[in-house]
Amino acid sequence: MNLPNITLVSFGFFEKDFLEKVAEAVIHEFHASVNIKDGHIDLSEFYDPARRQYNGNSLLKVVDSMSFPDSAKTLGLFNVDLYIPILTFIFGQAFLGGKSGIASLYRFSNERYGMTGDNQFLHDRFKKEVIHELGHTFGLIHCHNTTCVMRSSTYVEDVDQKDRHFCPRCQTELEMRAEQLAVSENQ
Repeated sequence: MNLPNITLVSFGFFEKDFLEKVAEAVIHEFHASVNIKDGHIDLSEFYDPARRQYNGNSLLKVVDSMSFPDSAKTLGLFNVDLYIPILTFIFGQAFLGGKSGIASLYRFSNERYGMTGDNQFLHDRFKKEVIHELGHTFGLIHCHNTTCVMRSSTYVEDVDQKDRHFCPRCQTELEMRAEQLAVSENQ
């Protein structure tokens, strides 16, 4: 399987090494080339002072409006607390079968839950979320397999319990959808 190019757009400060490790995880799971770009937007426009959070729906639309001609999928990377009106918070979201998604590192640190910091947990959680949201852009829905990266995650513990990989069913579905995307792009 060889998927189209994926662009990761960093909004805010992420260490270069960290972004490269996220890109490596995406390359491994999707067998795609990955570009890392810096994004610049005024996040204050998306801040809801009553909730003290950032509107995920609006940020997703901004990422979706960005154009990277060499890229079939784009994922915006943030480090702010995201929400959508019907949920208290979200780790990320994507347009199902679309070209874009978003993911936020904000709620993945152990310190947020009163535990000792652990960068390995932080990095693993974020990689899983990035892969999960990119899976949605390829049309994958939530999976019932408890270890599949496409399993729904309401809490950080849910993220910890799943793997960074697709289960065999989701992997097969991803490969089929990637082939369809490649055919449609070549027409």
